[in-house]
Amino acid sequence: MIAGLMYDPSDIELKNDRLNAKLTVRAYNNTPENLAEEREKRIKAILGSTKENVMIETDFRCDYGYNIHVGENFYANHDLTILDVAPVTIGDNCMIAPGVHIYTATHPIDPAQRNSGLEYAKPVVIGDNCWIGGRSVINPGVTIGNNVVIASGSVVTKDVPDNVVVAGVPARVIQVIE
Repeated sequence: MIAGLMYDPSDIELKNDRLNAKLTVRAYNNTPENLAEEREKRIKAILGSTKENVMIETDFRCDYGYNIHVGENFYANHDLTILDVAPVTIGDNCMIAPGVHIYTATHPIDPAQRNSGLEYAKPVVIGDNCWIGGRSVINPGVTIGNNVVIASGSVVTKDVPDNVVVAGVPARVIQVIE
């Protein structure tokens, strides 16, 4: 699965891992905001790795959690969804606006293969100093460079170079950041 090979999502170990993630995420989402230390402890227990300063507002959703790796000074606003079948790596000083979805899971294009129930995944990498605007979607296999701004509502289907603003469906470079 993590290697990008076809896998069976009905595998009992994977089903148990997803169930555990859902239960742990629900506990996090239900922890009151005035219990900041408990919330921090819970979110760090969900994610595969973090640095010191990490904040994710509720509601947060993920498939496994352990495939998500975030850097220092990470902030995500409400309703972040990360389908982390493959690794999702996010650099330092990144901000994510409300309603962003990051997907690694994907399915075969051939209908017979797709109907078999097998699927695969491609990792997502987001560099340092990035800001992802509200309701944006990051598709499987995308690498976003450093110092990038993704405009609200964008659908990122291809890699994004350093120091640019991208916008649209599909997202394309609209400005170079000097």
